[in-house]
Amino acid sequence: MSVLKCSSSVLQNFGSKADTTFCGVFDGHGPFGHLVAKKVRDSLPLKLNSLWELISSSKNGLVGGSTGALGSLKSEEIASTPSPTHCDEQTEILSTLKDSFLKAFRVMDKELKLHPHIDCYCSGTTAVTLVKQGQDLVIGNIGDSRAVMGTRDKDNSLVAVQLTNDLKPSVPREAERIRLCKGRVFALKSEPEVFRVWLPYIDSPGLAMARAFGDFCLKDFGLISVPDVSYYRLSEKDEFVILATDGIWDVLTNEEVVNIVASAPRATAAQALVESAVRVWRFKYPSSKVDDCAVVCLFLNPGSPNASISTTDQKITVQDMLNNDSNKDASALVSIDH
Repeated sequence: MSVLKCSSSVLQNFGSKADTTFCGVFDGHGPFGHLVAKKVRDSLPLKLNSLWELISSSKNGLVGGSTGALGSLKSEEIASTPSPTHCDEQTEILSTLKDSFLKAFRVMDKELKLHPHIDCYCSGTTAVTLVKQGQDLVIGNIGDSRAVMGTRDKDNSLVAVQLTNDLKPSVPREAERIRLCKGRVFALKSEPEVFRVWLPYIDSPGLAMARAFGDFCLKDFGLISVPDVSYYRLSEKDEFVILATDGIWDVLTNEEVVNIVASAPRATAAQALVESAVRVWRFKYPSSKVDDCAVVCLFLNPGSPNASISTTDQKITVQDMLNNDSNKDASALVSIDH
């Protein structure tokens, strides 16, 4: 029996902060990808929260500010994240959370490298994660999982807005970094549309993403675990955010995904999306294995439940967990894995 390699999580009251939610989707790959994805799912939110508190305290307590997590990163890694361009309070939120995301991802990757029981040499995981605090939304992303928002345009029509970039070797800036580090980027003749990362002198491992946790065989050759970090100020027109693995986006467009979620009940929206993707996979590629799918739907307007998550073979809503949770004031964790 095959092992599902993707995981998802939703943390409400993240870090014991009111109106703050963490969401993440993690898509493992390689022989031990399911273990890597589960480890990152369970550990990354804790590291992010701890560093958020530490950096916030440091910035509030030091005259003249603090370099935070940016001070110890390479210059090319710093350049890969966007600079704040909003008003002062929004800039401060992005600055603090961006530092926290950068350092948490770096610490997470170092922990994986030293892990005594998980072989991450040729195994790894993507991560698309977000923190929503009030109307502020900060996203940290590595790999080819994706975040898309369903929002209303000026005509009140529902439209899809892609919030992250797919960090694949085909992206020029990613390919340039990899080649500068002596890694190679090319597509096989059998799949000319899929560019992969290869070692300098061996046609291995052929990783189809430019950033990932783990995969330490490629970390000296241009693969990095530094996230793209982006900020969005939510408005009343924004209805929901979808985090999903590439198993969804490979067969459905952003617009199709948004329409499927909008037309389904909140409690089963993620399940409906996974089931739709599986049907398309089986129709388009009847002789191929359906790619693992994981989805988080975070609803931004009042209602119950405010999130649902699903994978190829399991599903749960945040409300299900809260209904069975005796401590409603504690952070609620909902996770999915095989």
